[in-house]
Amino acid sequence: MTGPSSRLRDELTRSIPNLRAFAMSLCGNATRADDLAQETLVKAWDKLALFEEGTNLKAWLFTILRNVFYSEQRKRKREVEDADGSLSANLAVHPEQLGHMDVSDFLIALQQLPSAQREALILVGAEGLSYEEVAEISGCAVGTIKSRVNRARRRLSEILGLDNANDFGPDHLSQAVVGDGQVVRSK
Repeated sequence: MTGPSSRLRDELTRSIPNLRAFAMSLCGNATRADDLAQETLVKAWDKLALFEEGTNLKAWLFTILRNVFYSEQRKRKREVEDADGSLSANLAVHPEQLGHMDVSDFLIALQQLPSAQREALILVGAEGLSYEEVAEISGCAVGTIKSRVNRARRRLSEILGLDNANDFGPDHLSQAVVGDGQVVRSK
């Protein structure tokens, strides 16, 4: 496979100032115009085999540049700048790629708990029952259930090597199981 002719490469190089000027007219920012022209040249070079020599190279390049510009504009409409990370800190979704492994580790650790602690923790943490409801189901005092849940959470944290409840997952269910809160069921 042969590369582009030297005539085509020279014409491409001579088109750079015109690309920058057109990019500047579209975006009004010199740095962004340089990036836009560079992206255009990369795309053009990648697709140079599709260009038919003898046709208008500038028009072809300007079309690529215009398409890149408008594609970026559409993309920017969907993006939100979050330079300090404050918006991403409020995201409610835990990274899914770790979720499967967290659940697997959690289920193994859960089986290491005494059955009374495991039952109390599941009923309070996962099922969202109140301490009173679990005490009634288990036929023991509310204080006993609170103690079992507390010991179960501490033991799970030890087994999983968690320094605090936020290490496992920020979602409300994870927090209810390894943290101090309870799941609030929606009605």
